Amino acid sequence: MKKKVMALLLTAALFASLTGCGSKTTEEAADTKGTEAAEESSESTAEEGKDTYKIAVIKQMDHASLDEIADAICAELDAVAEDQGVTVEYEVYSGQNDQTTLKQIGDQAVADGVDAIIPIATLAAQVATVCAEETKTPVIYAAISDPKAAELTGIDYVTGTSDALNTSFILDMMLAQNPDVKNVGLLYSLSETNSATPIAEAKAYLDEKKIAYTEQTANTNDEVVAAASSLIASGVDAVFTPTDNVIMAAELAIYEELAQAGIPHYTGADSFVRNGAFATCGVNYTDLGTKTADLAFTSITEGMDGLEDCYLMDGGIITVNTETAAALGIDPAVFADMGELVEVETTEE
Repeated sequence: MKKKVMALLLTAALFASLTGCGSKTTEEAADTKGTEAAEESSESTAEEGKDTYKIAVIKQMDHASLDEIADAICAELDAVAEDQGVTVEYEVYSGQNDQTTLKQIGDQAVADGVDAIIPIATLAAQVATVCAEETKTPVIYAAISDPKAAELTGIDYVTGTSDALNTSFILDMMLAQNPDVKNVGLLYSLSETNSATPIAEAKAYLDEKKIAYTEQTANTNDEVVAAASSLIASGVDAVFTPTDNVIMAAELAIYEELAQAGIPHYTGADSFVRNGAFATCGVNYTDLGTKTADLAFTSITEGMDGLEDCYLMDGGIITVNTETAAALGIDPAVFADMGELVEVETTEE
């Protein structure tokens, strides 16, 4: 029997009404605002003859990566529902990176008797797992870089997709572009569990190469801006950030200053690059969202027994922002021999 969920310290808060960011069905659904809490807990298999399913999609916060994943999940749920001739009703919520808000959303989803919860990013997944512990409502997480460190493995009602980062490869890219790098800035948030492992990997890599590094951490947008300015002042040659949601949310506020200082920002996801960072090598988040939606539908129609603890998504896609590359005076072709190269421009989303 798989281990029980590790308890998380969740702060109690006053009840507040929550509104989903969006809702779609494959056919016009009846108004569900007055839906009563389910009298029976969600089971791992669907009821015989059931043709309507309810899913809560819970983003940890709003930013380009998580928005892209949520959009892909919704699109795939619509496609699967049409293909299977059923109705899938879903609501998309944002926890605004607040644990209490995420807990309220998760508790309400369970009380409403949803058939599955799809949390996006680590904190959202941890909170949803606790909310669903009693009912065993399937929790199908998306984009967890280190499910084991987040204590999301070995739980019989939890699975999902991992965007584990190939840290060494991204740092190989950094050295391919500039073999003379002397000092690398490590920019991340201490509140992001998924940043811990890749930052440790980056330090080990740089230590082995005898390259110095300067750390700056931040937990708010203003702190990210200040941290980036500090790295610039310290004279780093490049900056590395893993799949860190806090830094991602502030990328649009720092990319121009880094580029003007001649400092390429290597990151853990293509959404950073679309928001102005220089380059990355990682997974396609639309593909990850699609896979997550398929797993969720399988969990509620066929059960959890045949599903693995987690599913690692294939990476290997090098994404370069051509506008930032031009500002830095770097030719994206420097990475052409390292893998599939995708060139993008900055979008303020």
